[in-house]
Amino acid sequence: MRGVWHFSFTVADLDRSVAFYRDLLGFTLVHRQDQDNDYTRRLVGYPDAVLRIAQLAVPGQPRGVSTHDLELVEYVRPRGEARDPARHLPGAAHLALTVEDALAEHARLSAAGVRFVSPPNAITAGINAGGYACYFLDPDDITLELVQPPSVKLR
Repeated sequence: MRGVWHFSFTVADLDRSVAFYRDLLGFTLVHRQDQDNDYTRRLVGYPDAVLRIAQLAVPGQPRGVSTHDLELVEYVRPRGEARDPARHLPGAAHLALTVEDALAEHARLSAAGVRFVSPPNAITAGINAGGYACYFLDPDDITLELVQPPSVKLR
């Protein structure tokens, strides 16, 4: 392995998810495309697959070979059914995002209607003691995390 290319979430409505990640969370939209080709069908393993894709980047994040950090994928065909998004189930994932002020971000996002599992929690043990963290949900109930590292790690 040489690095991470991107992280991806499958979403029900690409436009709704792009608005959430771009307009609320501040990601930059790098590229959008429709994928209706033999390569994509072979890659995803569905002979009739048609996908809509958006690639987003975190502003200020160092870029490697890839131009983006997060890829959002909507399966136009085959359409999928939502699954149980419970965090404790094997296969569940989450994406942690760093912020300078978790309390302020929690207040801003809550006012915009974002659903939180809890308010920011003081991290009292481990290597991030002194910071704050909380889970919240995107429009497809995908778990995201706000992490305010301890002040010594912000330098």
